[in-house]
Amino acid sequence: MQRIPKEKIVRALMKEIQRPNEERDSAIMRVIRSIPKGKVATYSQIAGAAGYPMYHRLVARILRHSGGRLPWQRVVGAGGEIKLHLDAALEQRLRLEMEGVTFRGRRVNMEQHQHVFRMWEEE
Repeated sequence: MQRIPKEKIVRALMKEIQRPNEERDSAIMRVIRSIPKGKVATYSQIAGAAGYPMYHRLVARILRHSGGRLPWQRVVGAGGEIKLHLDAALEQRLRLEMEGVTFRGRRVNMEQHQHVFRMWEEE
């Protein structure tokens, strides 16, 4: 069995992300909306919970194009890292703090605030 290089997989995924897919995008948006106040989830966690485990970059793209209609502040990078920059990062931190989320240095306290998706409770 021939092994496919990682770069080729990433290129194929990036191409797939660009294609419109209403069902896929709706699933991701539904998962983002399900994150309760005071909790956060990672890009990868959201993609996996939506049924698209390798599509963490699509989660970022959907948030970027949502026009603020999704609770974007509740989505963080692995380990609770805020991935935005400058004013956007400050705004995300402030919004999370207003929801009661605590930080350890520059990262969200994931032990306390990471949302656990329970697929059997969805829908």
